[in-house]
Amino acid sequence: MTEKSKRFPLSLSSIAEKTPRNGARAEPQRKVATPQTATLNASQHSKRTVTTTRTVEVPRKAAAAPVATERATPLVSESVRKAMTARVAKQGVKDSKVLAAMDAVPRHLFMEPALASQAYIDASLPIGYHQTISQPYIVARMIEVMRNNQQGGVLNRVLEIGTGCGYQAAVLSLVAKEVYSIERIKGLHELAKANLRPMRVANIRLHYGDGMLGLPQAAPFDGIILAAAGLEVPQALLEQMTIGGRLVAPVGERHQVLQLIERVSKFEWKSSTLEDCHFVPLRPGTVT
Repeated sequence: MTEKSKRFPLSLSSIAEKTPRNGARAEPQRKVATPQTATLNASQHSKRTVTTTRTVEVPRKAAAAPVATERATPLVSESVRKAMTARVAKQGVKDSKVLAAMDAVPRHLFMEPALASQAYIDASLPIGYHQTISQPYIVARMIEVMRNNQQGGVLNRVLEIGTGCGYQAAVLSLVAKEVYSIERIKGLHELAKANLRPMRVANIRLHYGDGMLGLPQAAPFDGIILAAAGLEVPQALLEQMTIGGRLVAPVGERHQVLQLIERVSKFEWKSSTLEDCHFVPLRPGTVT
């Protein structure tokens, strides 16, 4: 990966506070009760007037992309996202590239519109199927640890176990050249695809399957990150790491800790415990 910083496929100005060219107010639109997706979020925020007198329109050149706003809702504005990033930095995350990625990805577009106002608080939030989107701090912390390798932070290929709604994959796409992500729950796999599709993120490959088996056809990986906690890290994942690669995972049942595993040779790994954490359990198999 080059030293030049990679920007999110859509500039922040195309998904946050931007004044429509014609200044016209669109007609109200009836609320549609369908599963949460970025497309749904955009459709519910587009072509309607809300109580904050905000009007939005779909850009002509990217009709499927997250929409621009005339006056953003304060709780999902760019300034609120920047405040989240500043808080994550104050909590101890120092990697400037990770912080820039957190600042660039609109977290509120990866969750239910009803929860959008809570998108930038430091908490995990439900995304359906008894799963959650991880809190911003832990997302940044795990990626920072994974980047702190002997290659100066270069990550050519990473693997994420537990795609969820796709948010962490989007953040990873800004710090790694290629991102592979596996989700075992079919509904969440489809949700992540729908969330990421309008954002045109070209370097993410989503897979539906058993994350405990990894993705041997795409291995080896410079970094592996788990978004669910098992009693131990599956051996299959350890064997899919490059020598010098780093794996970051929550481990434990009732009491969970964040664990770093580094591969030091073909048959040798070393591990260290970082801090307490709390994740949903890591499970085998798939759910249709």
